Amino acid sequence: MQSQTKRRMSPADLDALLRSSAGIGGRLEAELTDGCYNTAYRVRLDDGRPAIVKLAPPPDVPVLRYERGIMATEAMVYRRLTELPEGQVPGPELLYADDEFLMVSLLDGTPWDKVAKTLSPAATGTLRRELGAVTARLNTLVSEDGRFGYPAAASGLSAPDWRTAFTTMVDALLEDAAHWNSDLPEEPDTIRKLVAEGGYALDEVTEPRLVHFDLWPGNVFVDGGDHPRVTGLIDHERAFWGDPAAELISLAFGGDAGPDSDVVTGYVEAGGALDFTPALHHRLALYQLYLGLILVIEDGPRATDDAGHVAWTREYLAEAVGRVRGLG
Repeated sequence: MQSQTKRRMSPADLDALLRSSAGIGGRLEAELTDGCYNTAYRVRLDDGRPAIVKLAPPPDVPVLRYERGIMATEAMVYRRLTELPEGQVPGPELLYADDEFLMVSLLDGTPWDKVAKTLSPAATGTLRRELGAVTARLNTLVSEDGRFGYPAAASGLSAPDWRTAFTTMVDALLEDAAHWNSDLPEEPDTIRKLVAEGGYALDEVTEPRLVHFDLWPGNVFVDGGDHPRVTGLIDHERAFWGDPAAELISLAFGGDAGPDSDVVTGYVEAGGALDFTPALHHRLALYQLYLGLILVIEDGPRATDDAGHVAWTREYLAEAVGRVRGLG
């Protein structure tokens, strides 16, 4: 997808960047075009290893407030995941990271969205249960400073409790919406009121756990062969410290994420806690609203060229607002 936040480099410039920063050159083999924020290239390093290089947007390109410093967040997540027993949350190895780019090893397998239609129902069920288990293990990581919200200090979106952090995160998006003249289905003050009414449910979250929040099938690599397995998770840049239940919102893009679903079964079997009380349903509605706001408002700085995607994001947000209002 085309986006104004993408920063492209010639093969020679990319090689020079790698040599000056990571101390090893690389030959550009292909641009990975599925993402819509960073630029990603597959390269062949001088020592023969394949790798993925992700370039942050140029510093003068405007981004949403929560996106400030998110490349450092992704690197932090890769480092924190090494604290877990090997294989519990599979993914690429972090090879290099700074403010300008990061480089990771190439994963085995294929993005789930590329092979979803070829998988049998049995294979899909197996993979969804494993994805639930992998997600539960990721969610065991806890914020080192005890704060909720986005890890990057540049965003200024963290707080000592989840209600305050989440409210601040929503407020930041609404300020971005005003700047970019985003087409929202409700007035900002109405959205703020809907979030405030869910405060009692947000207060149930008392420990800041790592939340990926972008586990749609394109960010999950799988091997769909005779023994289906999840081979890795990628794109941790939008991670925050908060309520693990928020993972269900993006997990729903890959299939059922309700109480009796395969993904929830795998999550609970791996030790994750999900009690589908009225308060949890209220929080899930708020998290869908939050994601809907992101999807609509990010079209401003990105100036995406996909009219169908833009229309879908507006429908998604309108549905989310309706879901929250229905709980009032």
